[in-house]
Amino acid sequence: MIDDATFLWSVRHQHHVEQDQRQLCREVLGISRLGTVGRVRIVFEGGAGRLVPDGLLHSGGVGTGGSWLNLHEPGTVRALLDEALANGWAPDDRSIKQIDGWLLFDAVSARRNAPQSV
Repeated sequence: MIDDATFLWSVRHQHHVEQDQRQLCREVLGISRLGTVGRVRIVFEGGAGRLVPDGLLHSGGVGTGGSWLNLHEPGTVRALLDEALANGWAPDDRSIKQIDGWLLFDAVSARRNAPQSV
């Protein structure tokens, strides 16, 4: 929850076939606010140095080899939601906004992996 708003999320794995017939994997985090139709899709496309589940990595796992995020963890979802909101996503917008998750990855990874103060 943020203020009085409840947000829902889902994680999906998708395959995308390029024009040269290469099949790419991607992990997609969808977030919406309860009671609205707008949605943000944060997409992590697999590629060189960008790791997504491909049969070896667990569902929701995305990383660069040195840093990792689990898209099923509430704290990770909250950090990605905060970044999406800071980057202009408006939950009341009736459209579906798609964001390249790798553009948010470093900020969220640093936030999630920062030492916790007591």
